[in-house]
Amino acid sequence: MRRDRNAKIVATLGPASSTEEEISALFEAGVDVFRMNFSHGDHEGHRERYNILRGLEKKYDHAVAILLDLQGPKLRVGNFENDSVELVAGQKYHLVAEDCLGTSEMASLPHPEVFEALEPETNLLLDDGRLHLKVLEHGPDWAETEVIIGGKLSNHKGLNVPDVVLNVSPLTEKDLSDLRFGLELGVDFVALSFVQRPEDIAEAKRWIAGRAPVISKLEKPQALTRLDEIIDLTDGVMVARGDLGVEVPPEDVPGLQKLIIRKCREAGKPVIVATQMLDSMINAPTPTRAEASDVATAIYDGADAVMLSAETAVGDYTVESVSMMERIIRKVEHDPHYRDMRDAERRAPEATAADAITAAARQVADTISAAAVVTFSTTGSTTLRAARERPAVPILGLTPRIDTARRSALTWGVHSVLTEDCHTFGEMVSKAIHAAKTEGVAESGDSLVITAGVPFGTPGATNILRIAWVE
Repeated sequence: MRRDRNAKIVATLGPASSTEEEISALFEAGVDVFRMNFSHGDHEGHRERYNILRGLEKKYDHAVAILLDLQGPKLRVGNFENDSVELVAGQKYHLVAEDCLGTSEMASLPHPEVFEALEPETNLLLDDGRLHLKVLEHGPDWAETEVIIGGKLSNHKGLNVPDVVLNVSPLTEKDLSDLRFGLELGVDFVALSFVQRPEDIAEAKRWIAGRAPVISKLEKPQALTRLDEIIDLTDGVMVARGDLGVEVPPEDVPGLQKLIIRKCREAGKPVIVATQMLDSMINAPTPTRAEASDVATAIYDGADAVMLSAETAVGDYTVESVSMMERIIRKVEHDPHYRDMRDAERRAPEATAADAITAAARQVADTISAAAVVTFSTTGSTTLRAARERPAVPILGLTPRIDTARRSALTWGVHSVLTEDCHTFGEMVSKAIHAAKTEGVAESGDSLVITAGVPFGTPGATNILRIAWVE
């Protein structure tokens, strides 16, 4: 099951991908990480899909990663007397915190935390940005607004407040219930929605208590003002372009995507680009040329992974969507310009022994045309460092821990192999050679560049580099 590419594919499960046959077909087509979207479905349905995925892991003898995506807070207006109203640009419109039926003059917004954060001139976006209100005056439980862009507003449409930080926890009661359920199952990643500040990540980590890495979804412009702190604290990032594209001007999203990817690359944190990547393939067997270019751009930018959402959750062409994404990734990665871009953007290693060893491993692999860089890591830190260097050859990640093997499924260029623990460096070299041959990475006469940390099992202790020859 070794993929002939470096960037990874994340696919969302849903009604169109719920059976063992459907999920197995997606895995065979190229999915590396399966996303469970807890905005939809119930616990029993997610449990069934989880069990299918763990069964696939045994069937294919290959680690399968599972990402739990929490819904997060949802700000919505209430109901209307006739289910909807028509707002006209220029009219005044009143919002109140009390739960009541809306009219053409006022609507219920049962979120006191929104009113607490409002200021004059604050922009309010409704129905995914289709309607635009501007705050004129406000109190603790009301706001007088002017309609800037009008249109139809109906029951329970969503609200976005891009201008201010809301005093809202990223974890609702539903999220905490979903989180407990997912951690008990044994998910490999937790994607955190509604991240506005580093404190949101710290709160989630207190609940998770080390049982899974946190992937911070960047969908709020407030998060971008503290981007370095957020990247430093999180275990990975998702560029959630759907909500981000509502709260910032669409023309800003491509530049922000490049900025986030670059900063994640510098920090050695996995980064996923998500939302509407092959959106037309929900109903069509081929994407638009613009969509193909969008996926390719994320790969050229250096993303660790690209994600499919509705394409695989509810689409008519689930397997075709994965196959198309795989083809685009492979095409980009075989473009000589892609390698030139990766080499040009490589940053100097940090002034630590571990980073110096890892950078040297990449350089040695290039110099001697090694077949692969092989890492041995209990926690995955050595393997993450190797991926940060973006070597021109595959990274074979040996680990004795299944959770580390699963989590490496999200990391650029890494093919994980579960192996028994090592007690001596010589034993590790033998295991590396055996795994490289078994996995089809190397053959007799090839060389391998091997890195590890001694004593084994010490997190972050990458301190050995060895060249080995395959016999």
